[in-house]
Amino acid sequence: MNSRVTPASKQYLPPEVLARIGRLDLRAQAVVEGVLAGMHKSPYKGNSVEFLQHREYTRGDDLRRVDWKVWGRQDRFYVKEYENETNLRLFLLVDGSASMDYIPPRFDQAPGLTKYDYAATLAASLAWLGLSQGDAVGASVFDEQIRTNVPPRTNRSHLNSLIAGFEKPRQRHNSDFHAVLRNLAENLPRRGLVIIFSDLFGDRDALCKGLQILRQRGHDVAICHILDDDEIDFPFDGPTRFEGLEAGGEISCNPRALRDGYIEAMEKFLAEVRNRSAASQCDYQLTRTSQAVDKTLVNFLSRRSRTRGRS
Repeated sequence: MNSRVTPASKQYLPPEVLARIGRLDLRAQAVVEGVLAGMHKSPYKGNSVEFLQHREYTRGDDLRRVDWKVWGRQDRFYVKEYENETNLRLFLLVDGSASMDYIPPRFDQAPGLTKYDYAATLAASLAWLGLSQGDAVGASVFDEQIRTNVPPRTNRSHLNSLIAGFEKPRQRHNSDFHAVLRNLAENLPRRGLVIIFSDLFGDRDALCKGLQILRQRGHDVAICHILDDDEIDFPFDGPTRFEGLEAGGEISCNPRALRDGYIEAMEKFLAEVRNRSAASQCDYQLTRTSQAVDKTLVNFLSRRSRTRGRS
C-alpha cells in the first residue's frame, strides 16, 4: 500500500446509524462512499504478463480467456490468470464465534452493532474497495473451524458472494485460532494480505502459532482487534448479572468490587496481543465498536500506507 491515502468525509457514520441499515451491502456502500479512492498498490505487482495459474470460470469472466485444452481434458471451464492481472490478493478472515455477538445494553439510545456486525461491515467495505480496483478478494468466517469460505476472485459481481458468506447463519462455537490459521495457510494458493477481524478471545499461544504459520508462508498479516467499550472500560455500576456467551453460565455481583482487577487483566491482555503480533511481524490495530466504521477504515488504510512506505 504505497499510494497516498485521501481523507474521508468529515461526516463519519456512527455505528448506531449503520445498525439501522439492515443490509450488509448497503452498510458497506455507505462506509465506502467518500473513501473510495486508490488506497493501495500491490506489494507483489509486476510488469510481466507471464501465465500464473488456472482458476474455475465464474459468470462474467471473458470467454476469450477460457483454456479450451483444459476443458477438453476435464469437461470443466477454467480461465487463465496472468501475473499482472491482480494488484493484490486480499483475504478477509472474520471471527464468527459466540463472543462476537456481544452487544451492550443501551437504555438512553438505540443499540449499535455487535462486534460481528462491525467486523463484517468493515470486511465488506474493504472487499468493496479491493474489487473496485481489480484486487482478488476472498473471505472466510470461522469459530473452531472455517465455517464459510469464499475463494478469491477479481470480478466485481464477486462482492455478492462475499456478502452472502458474511450473512450466512453462524454456528457460534468457541475460536480455535491455530487450527483455523493453519488450515488457511495450507489452502491459500498464493501469498497476499490476510486481515483478521476478531476480539481475539481464545488461546493466545494458539493465535501466535497460527500467525507464525501464515508469516512463514509469505503472507502479509494484519489484525483488526475489535472490542466493545464495555469490554475495555468495564463501566458497570450497581448489581449486575453477567452471562457467558461461550463458556456459558452466569454470575450476579457488584461490579465495582471487580473493576480494578478486571481493568488490570484487560490491560495485560491487550499488551500481550500487541507484543505477540509485533513478534510475529503482524500489523495490529485495536478498534472499539463505538468508533465510526468509516473512520476505522481510513485509519486502517492510512496505517497500511505508512507501513508499506517504510518497507
